[in-house]
Amino acid sequence: MTPLLSPLEAKDNEVAKRLQEASAVFSEVMATPDKGIPEELLANAHCIVIVPNMKTAAFVVGGKYGKGYLSCRNKTGSGWSAPGTVRIEGGSVGFQIGGSETDLIMLVMNERGAGKLLESKFTLGAEGSVAAGPVGRTATAQTDAQLHAEILSWSRSQGLFAGIALEGATLRADLDDNATLYGRKVENREIVTTHMRIPRAAMKLIAQLNRYSFRERTTSSL
Repeated sequence: MTPLLSPLEAKDNEVAKRLQEASAVFSEVMATPDKGIPEELLANAHCIVIVPNMKTAAFVVGGKYGKGYLSCRNKTGSGWSAPGTVRIEGGSVGFQIGGSETDLIMLVMNERGAGKLLESKFTLGAEGSVAAGPVGRTATAQTDAQLHAEILSWSRSQGLFAGIALEGATLRADLDDNATLYGRKVENREIVTTHMRIPRAAMKLIAQLNRYSFRERTTSSL
């Protein structure tokens, strides 16, 4: 059963605008299957993280450098949860992707990785294996590291979409942004596991996730 929608519209605030940007990033990537995320990986992912418009200058100084959203599959396997907010911090001094702005997408591929992602703080590489994701229509080109990684990650900068490793970066919930969406400072684990109502500002993003997941399940069943 699809969760009821919350009355929060949040059309004009920064959190809502970032949700629209995250939806655009995901739909644009999925619209180019030959150069995007392999469909079978999305079909088998437990969670997804989308961070639009990261500022690369912050990679050099290692400060806060990105905000975005996570969503996980509902326990029934049908549909995706309401989104929780994340901020990415840290990473090594030499960690630069290139370009003035970069979009980031991560897929969490197993239940253990999903559990780590939903903790209050999670360091990529130290608490969960992460690898650069393969690009293209299928995942047959995966290396051994990719096949065993809990998290696969990609970046898009200046039109180029490619896999990238994110060792050392820290993900944490942004409780202030969650409060904007849900009316109180709620942890991401509660949002994902208790079937929180989907805010109106997040409708487009969740609809995109459900759309492509449905297509993949239908295709694989033929």
